[in-house]
Amino acid sequence: MGNTTDTNGAKLFIAPASASTPANAAAYQALTWTEVGLVESFGEYGDQSAAVNFNALSDNRVRKGKGIRDAGDLTVTVGHDASDVGQQAMVAAEGTNFRYPFKIQYPNKLNPTGTDEMHFFMGKVMSKRNGGASVNDTVRRTFVIAIDSAITEVAPTSGA
Repeated sequence: MGNTTDTNGAKLFIAPASASTPANAAAYQALTWTEVGLVESFGEYGDQSAAVNFNALSDNRVRKGKGIRDAGDLTVTVGHDASDVGQQAMVAAEGTNFRYPFKIQYPNKLNPTGTDEMHFFMGKVMSKRNGGASVNDTVRRTFVIAIDSAITEVAPTSGA
């Protein structure tokens, strides 16, 4: 029976803008990462293929194929902290047209000396919206990252 991964302790990181996509996980891991602080949640992400349809007259049937893959748009909600350098990096990234490397770290190492699962990808920060306010609430900010690369996944490990 397998184990599930809790999201408590998951982290999001951003690295400086890059024109090219790192070639592999080692190249991603070598980058200089800044953690985005106070992340409350992030949405789903990952490849989904577009449907390619062909309508055949002879048998009145739609033929379906798989088209291009889209890793989606990742919505990230944070508790607003103007002094957080990771949030500052996200705000600055939204003001550019550049691609940035991102890393999501899940807290699921296989034993105390292992390493956590990592997901790496490239994207553009498309928005930096401020959340609404109500009584007894926290000021939030929502970022949307348009993922425009494959997602490189590194499985969790057990240490030596």
